[in-house]
Amino acid sequence: MKVLLCGDMDAAETRVWQQALAAAMPEATWLDTAAAHAQAPEVQAAVVASPPPGSLQGLPNLRLIQSLWAGVDRLLADATLPAGVPMARMVDPAMSAAMAETALWAVLSLHRGFFAYAQRQRQGQWRRHAQRRADELQVLVLGQGEMGRAAAARIAPLGYRVQVWRRDGTALAPRLATADIVINLLPLTPDTRGLLDARFFAALPARSSVVNLGRGAHVVDADLLAALDSGHLRHAVLDVFHAEPLPAGHAFWNHPRVTVLPHAAAATDPRSAAAVAAANLRAARDGAPIAHLVDRQRAY
Repeated sequence: MKVLLCGDMDAAETRVWQQALAAAMPEATWLDTAAAHAQAPEVQAAVVASPPPGSLQGLPNLRLIQSLWAGVDRLLADATLPAGVPMARMVDPAMSAAMAETALWAVLSLHRGFFAYAQRQRQGQWRRHAQRRADELQVLVLGQGEMGRAAAARIAPLGYRVQVWRRDGTALAPRLATADIVINLLPLTPDTRGLLDARFFAALPARSSVVNLGRGAHVVDADLLAALDSGHLRHAVLDVFHAEPLPAGHAFWNHPRVTVLPHAAAATDPRSAAAVAAANLRAARDGAPIAHLVDRQRAY
């Protein structure tokens, strides 16, 4: 089986993935873009990481497009993406565990006011604040996919009251009205783009907090800043942004109520992800069911 490996990766990252994938599926022939297009009729699958638009054109016998990333919004934005070829997103248990760890860290830090203590340290202030019990806080997780479920399962045993919301017709506003902390783990689709806007923030109780671990385009930045500046929102933990790296001079960098992470909440682990990709490649080769297929109409 000849497989194209391509994406938005530097040479060092590409080598790491080549080694991991070759170890997970040594029977495959792994090709870069130039080699794949030179042997186009023989290429049966593509393993991709946000590849440049047009990378998958001219490969007439593709059986599978396997993404190395959990999100496929950038991939679906490529108008040249071959129609009719099954596409799978990465669902890696190791990545879900890492995302759950970050979600738990954010909840603990917001609950106990550790971000405020960090600011007081910089200001030389020795001052405690009141401490609430975990069971007094309502945590709302947006998204009931692998990562949303993993986050909820990690947070709930510490005593927090956890709800999980999915886009199944259930009204969101009543859930927001009781949430002390909202964690966004939704996929980016036309329906969720800009979901975290002024109306969303207004529906939250005063002094609640937001954690965005989904995509930057889920948030209307100006509306979030307004809600923080007014004091309605207590804090925002942001891992993803409209433009990455976050541009110098952006208001988020130095905002006292914002914690910025460099899209580091959960990195894909090549060791475990390569095994997931290899299993799907073998399934495509053998005509078996492929896991985690993307519904192009729903965009995830």
